[in-house]
Amino acid sequence: MFLGAVCEREVLVAPRARGLFVARAVYAGTLLGIIATCWLLVSGTRPITTVGDTARFGGTLLRILGPLQLALAMMSAALTSVVAVGVEKDRKTLELLLVSQLDDAQLVLGKLAGSLLRTGLLLVAAVPVFALATAFGGATPAQMARAFLVTAAAAATAAAVANAIAFWRDTTFQSLAITLFAIVAWLATGEAVAALRGGDAAAAISPVRGLFAALSPTGSSILAPLLGSCGAIAVIATGWAIARARAWNTRVQVRPRFEDEAGGATTGARREPRTVWRNPVLWRELRTRAHGRAMLAVRIAWLLLFAAAVAGIVAETKTPRPDRIGIATAVVPMVVASLLAITALAVTSVTTERDRGTFDLLLVSDLEPKEFVWGKILGVLGAAADMVVLPIGLCLALVPLGIATPEHGGELAVGLAVLTFFVAVLGVYAGLSHVASRRAIAVALGVVAFLFVGVATAMRIMVAFGGSFELQLAPFLAAIVGGAVGLYAALSARNPSPAVGWTSALLPALTFVAITSFLQGSSLQVLLVVLAAYGFATLALLVPSIAAFDLLTGRTTTGE
Repeated sequence: MFLGAVCEREVLVAPRARGLFVARAVYAGTLLGIIATCWLLVSGTRPITTVGDTARFGGTLLRILGPLQLALAMMSAALTSVVAVGVEKDRKTLELLLVSQLDDAQLVLGKLAGSLLRTGLLLVAAVPVFALATAFGGATPAQMARAFLVTAAAAATAAAVANAIAFWRDTTFQSLAITLFAIVAWLATGEAVAALRGGDAAAAISPVRGLFAALSPTGSSILAPLLGSCGAIAVIATGWAIARARAWNTRVQVRPRFEDEAGGATTGARREPRTVWRNPVLWRELRTRAHGRAMLAVRIAWLLLFAAAVAGIVAETKTPRPDRIGIATAVVPMVVASLLAITALAVTSVTTERDRGTFDLLLVSDLEPKEFVWGKILGVLGAAADMVVLPIGLCLALVPLGIATPEHGGELAVGLAVLTFFVAVLGVYAGLSHVASRRAIAVALGVVAFLFVGVATAMRIMVAFGGSFELQLAPFLAAIVGGAVGLYAALSARNPSPAVGWTSALLPALTFVAITSFLQGSSLQVLLVVLAAYGFATLALLVPSIAAFDLLTGRTTTGE
């Protein structure tokens, strides 16, 4: 009965929000747009005259849509699970659930079921689109069904791991960061197994390898091992959360006893007063537990991920001819996880203040908008200094290793620095623009994921159905326009400024130019486009955050 109450709260109430219906329509429409873009590309570069031509197109199309859906499903399931529990903790409502008649299994499984429903509905909405892709030939309905099974299993596993971590850690940021690192480590383990024991062994562990194996005509044999490993991980994570949920979230604080001046015992710790910096927000971000206790766990998880990337680079440099694709496979997941973690830290630094009620105290103080905004941005970069400095240093270290030239190493470092500052500003802006914590976190991480997943998908489409720049521009125009509309809808929630409009219009277009420049081998042009696109986007988000601070936060100012 009580499990049903939690499921009803998570599963039946939440989906009635309008955004869930919009998300399904947008997702299905995006997949249809990708199919139309691919068809325009292939029909514009070569004649489609035989059944074999359409079959090759259908097979390639399914191998483009499958990894895209896998990445989105895993990220959506993990994000929803973390936020569902993290918001309860920030608002102190999880304590009310713990003192109710719910037992630990009902609470954990209810949260997990509610989180999985959103992702499950997205997968259901994609079934007709994938069926349309198989109608071209080159792939059978059985291959499509195996792809959906692998995606659903990977999403459920990611949700179970995220759910357990969210019950374990005490802040939303720590849960998001450790979950991201765990998923990247899972995928990296699959690649390491592939390098040591071959693709068949890796397909039983890694969902990415398993997806490509499931899309092959003889991929049915891989389903049982992969589903078994995913099920084992999900059961272990969920069992761990059920066994420890109450112990993690019910702490007894013991206050030490001291002797007063008369020799009597008194309770309470005596602390020396601490000097607050000129910017109190920056001081709080760097000198207090603003991001939760035991941040060491996040740093250890990140350092392990960074060490794995370094090990991959070192192993590749020992080969007679180092493969740059292999080096990118080792570095890019770590960099993407770092940028997503910095975005999560930035947005939760604002949403946590609002959920805990301390944001109202800041608004009624004499704190200036620029002090708050810059304090949050610099505090985020300072708190995540290792995630900022080490990836940039790794880009520069590629030069003495002989992997990159000094020019390319410097371009990588500068470009990564620009992207790092951009995601920090984006997180703070999203946290100020959206009152609901769920929406703010979803918008911030969704924009970053859209940029990276969109770039990866666009590059894969260009390589598979490549042609000249003129032939590619027209088919991708619809995707560019659609991306601009989506960005504007996400970023202009409470302050539809012209700068945000120009950012939404230029960012997808300039990103497309950067992709084509990269494929053409012009690294300097890529850097210049990135500096122009993301530098302007950073200013466009930073200036409204300060100038329209009162509008974004709802603070009223009194005239002098």
